[in-house]
Amino acid sequence: MNKILLNSFLCICLFAGFNTSAQSEKKIAGIVGFYNVENLFDTENDEGKDDAQYLPEGDYLWTPDKYQIKLTNLAKVINSMTGNYSPDILGLVEIENRRVLEDLVGHKDMKKNGYQIIHFESPDRRGVDVGLLYKPKTFTPFHTKALELQNPADTSFKTRDILYVKGLFQRKDTLHVFVNHWPSRRGGKEDMRILAGKLARNAVDSILQINPKAKIILMGDFNDDPTNKSIQRELRAIGKEKKMVDGDLFNASYKSFKQGHGSLRYNGASNLFDQIIVSQGFMEKNTDDVFYMDGSFRVFSPNWLFNQSGKDTGTPFRTFSRGVFVGGYSDHLPTFIVIGGK
Repeated sequence: MNKILLNSFLCICLFAGFNTSAQSEKKIAGIVGFYNVENLFDTENDEGKDDAQYLPEGDYLWTPDKYQIKLTNLAKVINSMTGNYSPDILGLVEIENRRVLEDLVGHKDMKKNGYQIIHFESPDRRGVDVGLLYKPKTFTPFHTKALELQNPADTSFKTRDILYVKGLFQRKDTLHVFVNHWPSRRGGKEDMRILAGKLARNAVDSILQINPKAKIILMGDFNDDPTNKSIQRELRAIGKEKKMVDGDLFNASYKSFKQGHGSLRYNGASNLFDQIIVSQGFMEKNTDDVFYMDGSFRVFSPNWLFNQSGKDTGTPFRTFSRGVFVGGYSDHLPTFIVIGGK
């Protein structure tokens, strides 16, 4: 991050209220963000994908012009998330395929970011995947894997994989990144989110067994809040640092949730499904390594990302409303954290 952008971002941090003065000898090493982009489908039929609605002749009359509006809107959000500086690492969910990621990073407003793509095709029945964008000057991946979520009681159940990426951050510290999009709440799939929590936890444990101080970030749309048992019991992601025991993860999103901040609204209620969680080793600041900057988790929520009138006032301004194209962004708000370092 260059000096001008760093200074402007520090001003934003101070305005937002997280403690930069206590970490004055440190500097910002990078930004990690997450965004559920809500049904980013291209306009062509993709074999094996449930994309009939998102075709020019489909229910949504999903034309190339509408697709371009969606890409332009997403580019605006990503470029604005942290004060005109896009995240160095950005997890994305609800994407149809690799092509939509290529179209996004190749958009005229996004090319300046120089993003590279990590993506695996997912077995999800609805046809959506998870992916990761990264800036190679900041992050250098050297191992990637898709973790398949299975239900032993129903082998026909198909959902999104958990994307695992291991790489070097700022050319010196190994960072483990998990991008999650856990099963939705439709149809009462709590048991599947419990299984997702177990799958992610097992992957974390395998890393911590080798290196108890490993730097791990889990981000995603967990379809549960920070206080739900899939997060607190299965994933062992705790929101209060003083209550943590060895092996627990720290939920950077917890405090914001308790303060009433949400990343989506459903049936009049606010939820914070879009969370970022870090390992204890990523919280240590008395080293030359990078670390999670205390209190830096934010839900990006400028007024222009919300409906300003009508029945949907106060809810995220999405692409479609009641089946009608309104040209918004997503039904979720993006989130991010700040990584510090010497």
